[in-house]
Amino acid sequence: MPKMKTKSGAKKRFTVTGSGKIKRKHAYKSHILTKKSTKRKRNLTYFTIVDKADEKNVREMIQK
Repeated sequence: MPKMKTKSGAKKRFTVTGSGKIKRKHAYKSHILTKKSTKRKRNLTYFTIVDKADEKNVREMIQK
C-alpha cells in the first residue's frame, strides 16, 4: 500500500512546535478590515495553538 500524501493545504497552514503542539494563524484578518477595531486586528496577527478537539484531524492531514 502506498504512503499517505500530506494535504498540501494543511502543509501551508499548520506548523508543529518543538513540544509537539500545532500552531495556526487566526482567521478574519484578510479583508473588510475597516470595520474591525485596531485592537482586534492586532490580536488576530499572532499565532495560536490548535484546539484539542481538532488536533487529531490536523495531525492526520500533516502526518507528523
